[in-house]
Amino acid sequence: MNWFDRAQQVIPGGVNSPVRAFGSVGGEPFFTASAQGAYLTDTDGHRYLDWIQSWGAVILGHAQPAIVAAVQRAAALGTSFGTPTAAEVQLAESICDRVASVDKVRLVSSGTEAAMTAVRLARGATGRDKIVKFAGCYHGHLDSLLVAAGSGLATFGLPGSAGVTVGTVADTIVLPYNDIEALRSLFDDHGSAIAAVLVEPIAANMGLVAPQPGFLETIRELCTAHDVVCVFDEVITGFRVARGGAQELFGIPADLTIMGKVVGGGLPLAAIGGRRDIMDHLAPIGTVYQAGTLSGNPLATAAGLETLEHLTDAAYDQLGRTAEHLADSLADAFESGGADTQITRAGTLVGMFFSATPIRNYAEAQQADHQRYAAWFHSMLGAGVYVAPSGYETMFPGLAHSSESIEITAAATRDSLR
Repeated sequence: MNWFDRAQQVIPGGVNSPVRAFGSVGGEPFFTASAQGAYLTDTDGHRYLDWIQSWGAVILGHAQPAIVAAVQRAAALGTSFGTPTAAEVQLAESICDRVASVDKVRLVSSGTEAAMTAVRLARGATGRDKIVKFAGCYHGHLDSLLVAAGSGLATFGLPGSAGVTVGTVADTIVLPYNDIEALRSLFDDHGSAIAAVLVEPIAANMGLVAPQPGFLETIRELCTAHDVVCVFDEVITGFRVARGGAQELFGIPADLTIMGKVVGGGLPLAAIGGRRDIMDHLAPIGTVYQAGTLSGNPLATAAGLETLEHLTDAAYDQLGRTAEHLADSLADAFESGGADTQITRAGTLVGMFFSATPIRNYAEAQQADHQRYAAWFHSMLGAGVYVAPSGYETMFPGLAHSSESIEITAAATRDSLR
């Protein structure tokens, strides 16, 4: 009995996060035994060039020596204390230094937990109930936002989730991504009832979809005019597309920012940060309750601090060059094979759709040829290149990827089209 068969006996679906099950592309997932730099090695000894990099969490590459050493040092001192630590303060200070809109930070253990806190905090700070999100944007699996989400939900074609009650999502309003007219119309009718607008400043859970000119600016403008909390979900973009995340890239500040993945250096850590007057509504000094036994875990804070130390201006220049080279090489490979594709790049992120026309929102992402994507995925996997097992995901070029990595990927793509 292989590992997937064994896993299905004791884990629902055999995986602990749905997209890992290859439900969108078919077949059985491989099980990773180890990873180093830009490569994964499975339990059968097969080696894969990895463009997922733990869904963007290991931006420096797998088992990066400085991260491993930092975690080992921290573990030798104790793995969890349940008391404040200096490292928590240092990581919060580093986040505040990098993200101009963030005055204070609360550390948590996952992006979902950070999004849950953002919603509760916005409602507590404004005294309002309505939350606005955009179709195809994924903000974790909390009930009130698990409607018209992308990523894993898009993979299985679900508009929401069993177990989410009508009452739970009654105060959630869903708009099309990049639709400025719909946004203005909503605020004209309901602006005084809205507590927060949550948005991925670069949508990366419906495939990679960049914001159209004026979209984020309009969100910021309307939130300011109506005293609505503007929440940027930068779990993916934070500390990846720029030193200060998408807010620095676009020059648009949020009121609250959700951070994850990179900030934990590959360990379970996320954060919510924002304006002092909003953040001070959190307990113990405010009336909005949030708590977590493992929040600010010393191993995770050590990995996060070490990661941010490595993300210098030179590192971002390298990431940008790698992403551009990857996007251009994929575009050339697909064009040479006569395939209609849209290769998207936003900062240091790269995405692709099998589509003859540009993709601007979730509805258009759903119209892409996902069956052809599945065929491409399996051809690439057979060639030892691991891309996302879903057409609604994104590629994560990292500091461990080289020009050779891109050449291997482009060559495998050309072979797949033959």
